[in-house]
Amino acid sequence: MADIRLGIVMHGVTGRMGRNQHLTRSILAIREQGGVTLSNGDRVLVDPILVGRNSEKIENLARECNIDRWTTDIDAALANPDDAVFFDAATTQLRAELLKKAMDAGKHVYCEKPTAETLEDALDLVRHARDKDVKSGVVHDKLFLPGLIKLKALRDEGFFGEILSVRGEFGYWVFEGDWRKAQRPSWNYRKDDGGGIILDMLCHWRYVLDYTIAPIKAVSCLGVTHVDKRWDEQGEEYVADADDAAYATFELEGGIVAQLNSSWCTRVNREDLVTFHVDGTLGSAVAGLHSCKIQARADTPTPVWNPDSPQSINFREQWTEIPDKQDYDNGFKVQWEEFIRHVVEDAPWQYDLISGAKGVQLAELGYQSSAKRQWLDVPDLNI
Repeated sequence: MADIRLGIVMHGVTGRMGRNQHLTRSILAIREQGGVTLSNGDRVLVDPILVGRNSEKIENLARECNIDRWTTDIDAALANPDDAVFFDAATTQLRAELLKKAMDAGKHVYCEKPTAETLEDALDLVRHARDKDVKSGVVHDKLFLPGLIKLKALRDEGFFGEILSVRGEFGYWVFEGDWRKAQRPSWNYRKDDGGGIILDMLCHWRYVLDYTIAPIKAVSCLGVTHVDKRWDEQGEEYVADADDAAYATFELEGGIVAQLNSSWCTRVNREDLVTFHVDGTLGSAVAGLHSCKIQARADTPTPVWNPDSPQSINFREQWTEIPDKQDYDNGFKVQWEEFIRHVVEDAPWQYDLISGAKGVQLAELGYQSSAKRQWLDVPDLNI
């Protein structure tokens, strides 16, 4: 067995998502476990360099994580031939330009979604990666969560019979920032800064539905700004003009109907921050991030509509929890490991910039649908 060093330029890891999920729970966890094992038994040892604009912040983060390498000079970091991968989790507005610069430097690229603000820019990234002959990856984290892994297994096993519909609920109340600190950064709620829940969440729903249920064929979406006044990180009031809720209906391949609500203006009365309810002719399932409950055809109760009497059936008790049949690692970390194997030994991989562009496409169509108040087809991307 041999040890193989893999240098990774990590940009945007001082933010919440970049730091917690990608740096701490993925790259540092991989380093702690002794690397990523390849099919031949060799190990890939990750060697990150942290890149950020604020020297004090990035130096403190590097010291805290016991990482020797950090810099504020992204051009110098990209110029180092000893680092093969560039990762970006910073703002969407700068992502396309940074990814192209990294590819020009010969780096394989891995990034958060969305890959760009527009489909045109997202497709340009796909073509650029092909021209530069580099590998690419886009975070599809929800596919690696236990709840959705179980849900996909049910579909693959034929548990549902013919799938009829999907109902999804995502969101929670994000405080305005005046009397209680907001849980999300203020740029999320400003159009000019790349904010908006349609661009954020429809990219997720594209890969969740495509890979877990069936490909999306058409979309109808209504984007709304429910809360138009918020307070930023400095306590300053600002106009929140980006959409903070999206009410979308999708037609999937096979005539399946999916309805997904996304909102940062809702108070949670469900078992998780996101749930997916799938109904089929032979059974139904409700999946969250970790759990998945099922109700087979033979176990379905027989309710009778009678508004004059209290409901006698406890419907929640009629569902069976699917037990964990394996140990589930952090979903971000698992995808990182798969991407590393793809880079080093060309292991199979499908979550590339093309898959990322499909998410941008759906978000763009969602905005168009909302503006036009009409259904729109989702055409195939011929790249």
